[in-house]
Amino acid sequence: MDKLRILTVDDHEMSMIGYKYILERIDFNGTSIQLDTAKSFDEGKEKIDLSLSGFGYDIIFLDVMLATYEEPDAKNGEDLGAYARLKSPESKIVFMSSFSDGYRVNSILSNIDPEGYLVKSDLNKESLTTMVHTVMTSPPFYSKGTLATIRKRLANDLPLDQLDKDIMHLLSLGVKTKDMTKTIPLSLAGIESRKRHIKSLFDIDKQNDQALIHEAKQRGFI
Repeated sequence: MDKLRILTVDDHEMSMIGYKYILERIDFNGTSIQLDTAKSFDEGKEKIDLSLSGFGYDIIFLDVMLATYEEPDAKNGEDLGAYARLKSPESKIVFMSSFSDGYRVNSILSNIDPEGYLVKSDLNKESLTTMVHTVMTSPPFYSKGTLATIRKRLANDLPLDQLDKDIMHLLSLGVKTKDMTKTIPLSLAGIESRKRHIKSLFDIDKQNDQALIHEAKQRGFI
């Protein structure tokens, strides 16, 4: 292997310029690094598809937030990670996030099992260099912010299912309970019942939704 091929997909152009500057100057056991970039789900998917007929990517960097709740039909980094895992199983997948979102970290670790996950505030020359070496030799690599989120979640092993987690996540985004029926397959009464159940588990039965959001964050669920 005379080149290490990396694809990074991030809708922030300045971030990609920074990654390119650092990564292409890393010496990986005498192997040079070539970085390709994409700014959207569609552009990233196209580059992955093109790579399948030839070189293949060794590492695929994915920004988690390629889309927002306000764009419910848009594809995000997690969607692209699932596509990459299916189409290019030999590629090492590394996620990057602007914050240690417990909901998103847990979802990605469960559904995609990436070789790496980094919180962007942990990113610097040293962490990127260590990440490349680790994911190519003995994955996984988790930055300190990611590890803190994982530890917090493991310390709160409560009987909550995916719908409970989805409701907490939407609350944290400011979505009103009455609007959750658009994305949660429950009636309004069903969602309210779930919220009461979660509050009971958190021992905050008499408190409001803001208290629920605060407690969910403290426990690493969002």
